[in-house]
Amino acid sequence: MKDRTFVIIVTYNGMQWIDTCLKSIVNSSTKLDIIVIDNNSSDGTVSYIKKQYPEIILFEQKTNLGFGKANNLGMSHALNNNCDYVFLLNQDAYLEVDSIGKMIGVHKESPEYGILSPIHLNGKGDKLDKNFSNYLRYDSNNYFYHDALKHQLKSVYSVPFVNAAAWLLPKNTLKVIGGFDPIFFHYGEDDNYCQRALYHNLKIGVVPNAYIKHDREGVLKRPIDTEAKKLSNFETQIKVNYADLMRAHDKLNSLIKYKKKHFIKLVIKLKVKKASFIYKEYSILKTSKVQILKSKELNIKQAPNYLNF
Repeated sequence: MKDRTFVIIVTYNGMQWIDTCLKSIVNSSTKLDIIVIDNNSSDGTVSYIKKQYPEIILFEQKTNLGFGKANNLGMSHALNNNCDYVFLLNQDAYLEVDSIGKMIGVHKESPEYGILSPIHLNGKGDKLDKNFSNYLRYDSNNYFYHDALKHQLKSVYSVPFVNAAAWLLPKNTLKVIGGFDPIFFHYGEDDNYCQRALYHNLKIGVVPNAYIKHDREGVLKRPIDTEAKKLSNFETQIKVNYADLMRAHDKLNSLIKYKKKHFIKLVIKLKVKKASFIYKEYSILKTSKVQILKSKELNIKQAPNYLNF
């Protein structure tokens, strides 16, 4: 019996990519079930999928659930429909022929891997995706570039992290780890998932003869450095750092105390604007601490957490 694999794509105003993305899956040499979870797009993405790809399983959302929660819906559906694997693919990424089949083959030979990813190229396919190149740096795996130069690449290379633009997850991974932690809305959820995989003794690997194209070079612009953006980044980083099951959270208490003292000093000095910003960071820390403690208590257990299964 052949393995049943579900490709899960979360869409949000993805018209500029979605046709190329879906065609790359439909044209794959591996038979695949496709699930799209749309996060309330307003650009015609949903109507286009319905018209051009009526065979696709489409879950329309009335609000934007974020990346993690939306993927959790797809993973839950896949588990409840006897999946062997799920493959998470970004809406702006394009699958190369037989990449999923190659990764499945690697997993069967090396079942200790809980997350497998192909090589991420840029949208044109003429060089590595810039961010992806960092995941294979020397400190992460000091064999990959040597083996590539010597033309002696192995079937898989272990790394501590690779982003979730293209992940193959075996069914066992979903049963041991579950889905993405909902304390993350967008960004940080894949860091946390990799941390949980490593904690539960599942390896993360890159398969060098499998590829996707990640068409985001025109999108990766420097974000506007607003106060709201700074606070959002601060919250994400706090959760990534302290929801890590392999890291104690006692330093978080020290950080909360420090921010409180800093706020009081700024108020005394009548530095109102700076004090306001520090107080917002302090409030984020207090709220995040509660979420982090609950998260760690749940994620330390092997279970299909956050999935309806």
